[in-house]
Amino acid sequence: MGFTMGLNLLLLVAMVATNILSLYHLSSNLQSKPPVAPPVPDHLLHQLQTIRATINHLTRLQPPAPPAAAAKKSTLSIPSDLLLYTHLSPIASSCKDHPDLLYQYMNYTPFSRCPSDSSVAESLILRGCHPLPRRRCFSRTPSSIPTSLPKTPFSTLPEKALLWNSYTCKSFTCLSQKNPNLGFDMKVEGSRFLGYKSDLDLPIPQFLQLTKSSKSVIRLALDIGGGTGTFAAQMKLQNVTVVTTTMNLGAPYSETVALRGLLPLHVPLQQRLPVFDGVVDLVRCGHAVNRWIPLTMMEFLFFDVDRVLRGGGYLWLDHFFSKKADLEKVFQPLIWKLNYRKVKWAVANKNDASGVKNGEVYLTALLQKPVSR
Repeated sequence: MGFTMGLNLLLLVAMVATNILSLYHLSSNLQSKPPVAPPVPDHLLHQLQTIRATINHLTRLQPPAPPAAAAKKSTLSIPSDLLLYTHLSPIASSCKDHPDLLYQYMNYTPFSRCPSDSSVAESLILRGCHPLPRRRCFSRTPSSIPTSLPKTPFSTLPEKALLWNSYTCKSFTCLSQKNPNLGFDMKVEGSRFLGYKSDLDLPIPQFLQLTKSSKSVIRLALDIGGGTGTFAAQMKLQNVTVVTTTMNLGAPYSETVALRGLLPLHVPLQQRLPVFDGVVDLVRCGHAVNRWIPLTMMEFLFFDVDRVLRGGGYLWLDHFFSKKADLEKVFQPLIWKLNYRKVKWAVANKNDASGVKNGEVYLTALLQKPVSR
């Protein structure tokens, strides 16, 4: 009986509060001139919706009267998920800012094959509309399945394993001929991260020697903006597990990483890293992390890297480029906010056409997070 009386009392209080709020709004309407009903204030709507949701939820959950023997043991408990019903999740909240793209993405026939619109999906992700809304359609697959997949991360890639209709090039050969540095030519990729050409390079053998001399263990790593996953591939040969973040900007980067037997994370630079705190030994930031990233977003990225790195872990900035003046006045102070130990810090001019025109420099830095704070 005590449970029922308490529940009825709560319902009565909720109904009285609803009536008082309704009366308040009605009186404000009567006093307004001209007698056109003004829009209901947002805070009143929110309060009314919360109270009505509470009444409906409690009414549905009201149990039958307990036996007399058990009545004294009953206690009133509000379900913990009740409060969650009154809050809007911030995830994907920016989707509302891009209704045209969202409509295009969601314009499909349910329970049929999904449209070939990976470019629309990427456009939404890059604008913060992530995770994308779920679809009731079936993902597309290639018309023919390759008889075998690569056994090593530097084997020839089977072109039939991919859907090419979203890309200008329709083969790995086309991508390699277009630009050998894109990462799709396995003959070229086999020697990357192993040689030393200038102070800006940090070959993997040298990196592992540095970590060994400081008694650090490298087992798990993140490669941010890792392209086709060559860094992860070379580290795999050293028994280090590396997860690569990618975006398919004009080429099948994510699919290529997966074909090589590696794990791609299809996430943009501005997204929080989907990794728990303090569990990663190394985070490498590749060529994608550069001066074109807004400063606020870059600060978020660096401090999110700090979140996932364990004590004693390493941040490797590989060929980060910016204007020389900005490196000295903006990016260097931002990096030093982390208070990491400097293991390597090398700066050199960026001598390609864009670098000469904009007075840009490269920075390669290896920084170690403090073991304890």
